[in-house]
Amino acid sequence: MLAAIVRRSSRMCDKLYSVPSVAEMLDVSRRSVYRYIEAGELTVVDMRTGAERSRVRILGREVEALIKRRMALSKTARSAF
Repeated sequence: MLAAIVRRSSRMCDKLYSVPSVAEMLDVSRRSVYRYIEAGELTVVDMRTGAERSRVRILGREVEALIKRRMALSKTARSAF
């Protein structure tokens, strides 16, 4: 599953994605995406156009980098066994 996302990711690097879209891509909840943002694992672009609530978007290359980091951590954990 993740390998398919990584292959697709080269096409999405310059696009901006909403939190629900990123959650769907990663097959996680929206709350998990916000946790990644809070932890500094994903950087957001604030698309606010006034006093209303924030509208954040996430660059595709940020999603790709998160996937690559997570895959590297997964490989490291497997090799420890």
